[in-house]
Formats: sequence, structure tokens, C-alpha cells
Amino acid sequence: MSDAWWVVLIAGATSMLLKAAGPVLVGGRALPPRLVSLVECLAPALFAALIVTQVFGGNRELHLDERALGLAAGLIAVYLKAPVVLVVTSAAFVTALVRLLT
Repeated sequence: MSDAWWVVLIAGATSMLLKAAGPVLVGGRALPPRLVSLVECLAPALFAALIVTQVFGGNRELHLDERALGLAAGLIAVYLKAPVVLVVTSAAFVTALVRLLT
């Protein structure tokens, strides 16, 4: 087995152990309210960071391309309180349209 596969296996096992550690350590006890509010903020913050790095990120450079316009279209749809399906569709459509035209 190659070194790359060993890294994948070890990273997968470590991920599973870390995910299992929370329920095992906390058990049936309730988390403190301050920690619950922090945990609730983690997913949106990580999702926003992923979007920003995928749309604008590069090798320490800022890239403005069709993905930025698609993101803007999605943000406008969110602002107009469109359903999630329409938000994703509008962002994908604008991105595809700009790629087609350039």
C-alpha cells in the first residue's frame, strides 16, 4: 500500500475518533448554554469561509472571475428571500452564462 493511502486511512480513522469523542465524553449531559451558542455558530462560519476561499482564493492572490458574479447573484436571491433552490439555481445559471460569454 502506498504512503498516500496510509495518510488517507489514518486521517479517516482520526476523523472518526474525533467525531465519536464528543458524544462519548459528554454522554447524556447538556452542554452549557454559552458552548451551545458557540457550536451553533460554527457551521455557518465554516461554510462562509469555504465559500470565500473557493470563490476568491488563490495562491495568496485575489481572483475575481465568473464565480464572484454567481455568488453575487446568489446573494441577491437571498436578499430577495428566494427559496434555496432558486438561490442555487440563479448562482449556477449566472456563473454558467458568464463562462459561456467569456
